[in-house]
Amino acid sequence: MALTGIMLMGFVLFHMIGNLKMYLGAEDFNHYAEFLRQLLVPIIPPTGVLWILRLGLIGAFALHIQSAYALTRINHKARPVNYKSPRDYVAVNWAARTMRWSGIIVGLFLLWHLADLTWGWANPAFVDGNPYANVVTSLSRAPIAALYILANLALGFHLYHGAWSIFQSLGSMSARFNPRHNPLRRGFAAGFAILVAGVNITFPIAVLTGVVG
Repeated sequence: MALTGIMLMGFVLFHMIGNLKMYLGAEDFNHYAEFLRQLLVPIIPPTGVLWILRLGLIGAFALHIQSAYALTRINHKARPVNYKSPRDYVAVNWAARTMRWSGIIVGLFLLWHLADLTWGWANPAFVDGNPYANVVTSLSRAPIAALYILANLALGFHLYHGAWSIFQSLGSMSARFNPRHNPLRRGFAAGFAILVAGVNITFPIAVLTGVVG
């Protein structure tokens, strides 16, 4: 769970950084998209490296979901009988309690995101080879922009607890792990989640307000 989580955190970070090209205009954004398609050409055919990366991400997603399922089964076996009294969740925050649901929301949103901006099935104005126009026409629709904002809020909560859990999981295997550094670790988790989700949320807002278009 921790190792695949690190891989997926890296993906969402670099995906967010790449999407910042939107603010430089259509030419820069489309050039960046074409650059990804042409990585290591002619050594590797066009989109070859991109597909290698995609397959790696698919594998990471699959292993992440399998790990989540396995951990859920372990938890159920450890406590086959439910608590008899209401939980007060003194040591568990809201992001942790909703981790499963935020993960499901992000997973479903990912499928929608691909259908909208990669495959074009969910975007009536989709133009193959013009990613900038596809993003603008998609996010110009208020319901779709709202969907992107809500999904990224769920992503932010998922990233926050996920990043924090990674420190706990990997730290428990290290002799150098010091609980006194937990505030710094929690600060990193919060900062990473706010950065990625916050920047992603600016994209639909920028399109709706005419900053990008």
